[in-house]
Amino acid sequence: MAVSTVAPDPDVSVVVIVYNDEERLPTAVGSVLEQTLRNVEVIIADDCSTDGSYEVAQKLAAANPGKVRAIRLPENSGGCGEPRNQGVKVARGRYVMFLDSDDTLERNACRNMIEAADRTGADLVSGLCVRVHTDSRHDKRILWYPWLYRGTRTLDSVAELPDLFVFDTLSTNKCYRRDFLLANDLTFPRGIHYEDLLFSAQAYLAAEKITLIPNTVYYWNVVQKTAAKSISNRRNEIRNFADRVEIHRRIDAILDRHGQDELKLRKDIKFLKHDLVLYLRELPFLDNDYRHGFAELARGYVQDFPEAAYAELDRVHAICAQLLLREDWTDLMPAIDTLINRNKISAPLVEHDGRIYWTDRYLDDPEMRAVLDVTTLGYHAKPVEAMFLRNQLTEYTARGGDLVLAGEIVNPLHTIAPDATLAAELEFRARRRSLQTFHFPVPTPRHEGDAIAWRAEVPLARRLRPLGIIDDVWDVRLHLTVDGKRTTSRLTVGTVDLEHARDLPVRPRLTRLMADRLEAQVSAKGHLAFRLIQQGQAARTGRAAVERNLHGRPARAAKGAYRKLRAVRRDLNSGDRKLQVYERMLTRLPVRKGTVVFESHLGKQYSDSPRAVYEELKRRGAPITAIWSYAGERPTGFPDDVELVRRWSWRYLRALAQAEYWIDNQGYPLRLTKRPETTYIQTWHGSALKRMGFDEPTYRMQSEQEQRAYQQALDRFDHFVVRSEHDVRTLARAYRIPEHKLLRTGYPRNDALVRTREGAEPSPEARRIAERLGIDPGRRVLLYAPTFRAHPDGRVRDFEFPFDVERFAARYGDDFTLLVRAHYLNRLTLPPSVAGRVINVSAEPDITPLMLLADGLITDYSSVMFDYALLQRPIVFYAHDWEEYAEDTRGTYFDLLTEAPGPVPRTEEELFSVLDDLSGVHTRHEARLKEFVDKYGEYDRGDAAAQIVDRFFGPAGEAR
Repeated sequence: MAVSTVAPDPDVSVVVIVYNDEERLPTAVGSVLEQTLRNVEVIIADDCSTDGSYEVAQKLAAANPGKVRAIRLPENSGGCGEPRNQGVKVARGRYVMFLDSDDTLERNACRNMIEAADRTGADLVSGLCVRVHTDSRHDKRILWYPWLYRGTRTLDSVAELPDLFVFDTLSTNKCYRRDFLLANDLTFPRGIHYEDLLFSAQAYLAAEKITLIPNTVYYWNVVQKTAAKSISNRRNEIRNFADRVEIHRRIDAILDRHGQDELKLRKDIKFLKHDLVLYLRELPFLDNDYRHGFAELARGYVQDFPEAAYAELDRVHAICAQLLLREDWTDLMPAIDTLINRNKISAPLVEHDGRIYWTDRYLDDPEMRAVLDVTTLGYHAKPVEAMFLRNQLTEYTARGGDLVLAGEIVNPLHTIAPDATLAAELEFRARRRSLQTFHFPVPTPRHEGDAIAWRAEVPLARRLRPLGIIDDVWDVRLHLTVDGKRTTSRLTVGTVDLEHARDLPVRPRLTRLMADRLEAQVSAKGHLAFRLIQQGQAARTGRAAVERNLHGRPARAAKGAYRKLRAVRRDLNSGDRKLQVYERMLTRLPVRKGTVVFESHLGKQYSDSPRAVYEELKRRGAPITAIWSYAGERPTGFPDDVELVRRWSWRYLRALAQAEYWIDNQGYPLRLTKRPETTYIQTWHGSALKRMGFDEPTYRMQSEQEQRAYQQALDRFDHFVVRSEHDVRTLARAYRIPEHKLLRTGYPRNDALVRTREGAEPSPEARRIAERLGIDPGRRVLLYAPTFRAHPDGRVRDFEFPFDVERFAARYGDDFTLLVRAHYLNRLTLPPSVAGRVINVSAEPDITPLMLLADGLITDYSSVMFDYALLQRPIVFYAHDWEEYAEDTRGTYFDLLTEAPGPVPRTEEELFSVLDDLSGVHTRHEARLKEFVDKYGEYDRGDAAAQIVDRFFGPAGEAR
C-alpha cells in the first residue's frame, strides 16, 4: 500500500524581491539556501524586470524544487512594496522575512530569529543589520543603530523603546509571524517610495510582543560610486522628498489613532535632525525651481511641528530649518555648509547689543533673533588661526592644461583687519597617504566686501605629477596667512559649473597607462576634489595590464609584506602590546635613582600639588630628574627645564617603569602596575562633598572582578595626602586607603593660600596673570568656579550660566571683575557684551593664582570651596539645583545647605542681593568660615610641600 507523504510547511518563507538584478540575485538566494535552519523556502518576486532576472529566478527554482519558487508581477510596480506583498500572499512558512536581491542574510539569521520568536511568543523579531560598503577598499562595515541590539530583550509595546520605532525603520532585518501579518492586514503601500517606514510603523504598533536579538542577521550592501543611484539616494528628485513626506503623514495619522503622542514627538525630532538634513545637503547644487518646490513641501509639513521638536535642534540646525521655511537662500546656503562641516564658520556674522548673530536680516523678530543667536558657539572668541572658514568657489575654468580657480573666504566679524598682511597658496594633497603634496602660489589675496577674494592660475598639467596608483583622489586646500598666522580652508563648490572643464590632462609618474585625466568632482562635504581617470581604449587596456600585474604573485607578496609591517607597527603601538612590554620588559630595567615622574589631572595641566612639590624641589636644588607627562598633541603651560613625555607613549611607559617616584593628583593609567622599588605619592585633587570611590553606588554594583581590578589600581598608592580628618573619614575610606599610607600634611597646592592669609604678598605669577588679563586694579575681583556638569548619560555638557551673565555685568561691571573658571571638561563661551567685566579664565592651567587674585568666591558644590576658605575671604554658594545634585544616585557626605560658611542663594535675585553686600557677607560668616577651615583643612598649615620633600628627599640642608 502506498504511503502518502506531505512535506511540512516551512519554518520561514524568505521573500526575495528583484528588479533588473540578474547578476546578484543568485548570491542573495544562495544566502537563504545556505542557512543553518534547513526548513526554509525562498520566494523570488520579480517586479517585471526587463533583463534576465526572471529567467535566472526560474532556473534557481528548477535547480531547487520545493525550496525555491519564482513569481512575476504583470507590470512594474515602481517600488519594493508590491513584490513583497505578492510574496507574502503565496508564502507557506510560519514566519516571513524579506530580502533584497543585492543583499544577503547572515548564515544563522533564520535560526536565531525563529528560535527567539518561538521562545518568547513574539509577533516580530528584529536583529542587527550591517551596512557593507562593497566599493570601499576594505568592505567598510557600519552597524545599524547597534545600541538597540546590545542584548536580547522582549517588549510588550514599542512605546517601551521609542528609539526602535524612530530609528530602525527597516523591514528586512526582521522576522514576522505570518498569522500576525494576515490578521492585521499588514501590507506595504504600492506606488510610493519609503514603504519600509510605513510598514515598520504599522508592524511595531500592532505587535503585542517584540523581541530584539543582538545577533547580526542582515547584510545591507551599499554601492556609493555608481551613476545609477538607489531610490533612497535620489534626493535630487522632488518626488523623492514628496514621497517621504507623504509616508510620514500616513504614519502621523496612525500614531494619532493610537494616541502615541510621545512616539510622534520623537519621530518629528528625527525628521528634523535626519530626514530633512539628507535633502538640505543637496540644495546648494540644485536650481531655484527645485529649491522652491522642496521648501513648499517642507513648510507644509514641518511648520506644524510642536515647539518641543524644534527645541531639540542644535543652533545651526535650527537656523537651517527656519531659513528654509522663509526660503532665504542667501543665508541658508552658508548655514548648510556649516551643518555639513560642523567646525566651519560660513557666514560673516554680525554683532548686535553684545550678541553674535548669523545674519542681521531678522533682528526685529524676537523669535528669529533667538534662533539666529550663535554667541554660545564661540566664533567671536577664536583667533584667525583656529578658524575653519568657508571658501566659496566663484570661478572654475580651464586653459589648456592650466586651471583657473577663484573664490571668496568669509571674514567673520571682520577678524581679518583691512590692513592685515595677507599671503596664500593652494595645496593639492592625495586623500590617501602619498609621498607628494603640490603647492601653487595665490597672488595678492585682497579684501572685497565681507570676504577675502583670491584668484590663481594653476598649471596642473605641468606641475601635478601623481604616482597614479595609490593617489587616485586629490583634495584642494587654500592656506591663507594673516599677519603670520595661518588658517586653512577647503573650496566649497556650490553651483559653480564643473562640467565644461571636468576633465583635465595629467601625466602620472607611472606613465599615462595609469591615468591621463583629472576629473573634477564634489566631495561628500561639498568641497572640490579631483579623481584620476583614463580616457580611450589604449589607456584603459594599459591600466588593466598594470592592475593585473599589481595582483600577480610578486605584487601580492610585496603587498603582503607591507601589510605585515603595518600590522606589526599597529600591534606595537596598541594598548595591549604596550602593557605587555611594560610588564615583561620595561619594569625589569634598573630604577633610575632620583627620577620623579609628575602628572596633574591626567596630563592635562602643569598645576596643583604635583606642581607645588616640584617647585619646592627645584627651589632647594634637589638632585632629581624631573619628568612631566602631558596629554594631547602639544604640551602647553609646562616649564622649559623639565623633560616632557606624552601620556601613553613609549617614553612615558619607560619613564614610569624606571622612576624612583610617581607623584600625581588623580591616577596614572589603572592597568599599569607599580614595581616595589617605586614610591607612589598620591596628592589627590580635593576634599569631597559628593560620595566617591566605593561609596558610589556604581562601583558597588560592579562585578567582583571589576572591583578587584579597581582595588589593585588603588593599592599602588604608597602614600595618600589628606588635609583633614574629613578626608580620612571620606576619601581614605572610599578608596580603602589604610592608615599607615596617610600623609597628614595638607595639600601642597594650598601652601600659597595659607601664606597669603598670614600676610605674605601674592605670588608674582598672580600679578602677571592680572596684567595679562587686563584686570582693572580699581575693581574688586570675584571668581566664579562651579563644579563639573554632565548629561545624565555621562556625556560632557557645554557650560551654561545659571544666572544672566549680561545682567550681572550691567549691574556690577563698575564694581567687580568676574573671573569665570569652568571645569576643564566643560566648554565656556562669553558674549562680547561682557568683555572686560567678565573674563573666561578656564584655560589657565592652575587655579591657585586665580584664587589669590579673588576678593570673593562664587561656587556651587565644587571642592574649590575647601581650598578658598583658607584665605578667609567671602564665599557665596549658589545652590540653584541642590536637590538635583544632592539627591542623585551618588549622594553627598554632608548637607551643604546647613554647613556652608557663607550665604546659599537659590535664585538669581537672591544671588544678586547677596553680592550687593559682599563686605557684609564676610562679617556675618567670619566665625563659621574659621570653623569650616578647622574642620575641613586642619592640616593645611602652609608647609605641606616642605614636609613631603623633607620626608622623601631629605631635609632642606641635605637636598642641596
